[in-house]
Amino acid sequence: METESLSLLILILSVVGTFVMIIYLRRYTNAERMAMIEKGVSPDFFLNKQRQTAGTLRFSLLLIGSGIGFLLGYALDRSFDMEEVGYFSMLFIFGGIGLGLAYIIEEKKNKGV
Repeated sequence: METESLSLLILILSVVGTFVMIIYLRRYTNAERMAMIEKGVSPDFFLNKQRQTAGTLRFSLLLIGSGIGFLLGYALDRSFDMEEVGYFSMLFIFGGIGLGLAYIIEEKKNKGV
């Protein structure tokens, strides 16, 4: 098999596999919710607005930390000729700092409620 056709096959299988996985996850989530409703759990349980805002906060601070990490990785690469090491190290360090900051903000917000 040629490499072009193999890479196309891998791409198609990845897309189809991802699509099938999403469908099954949605199906089992729906089945779980229906079972909980049948047992008497309130449907308001699924409308957790705080969790949605926490995810947005987490994602935004992760992207901000990653952007700062790329910027400082570029500075390290230019200053000390570190190549990929500077980019990856700064990306992980500042991405982790962003996620840690999101956790601290969420905890303070939950204590205040």
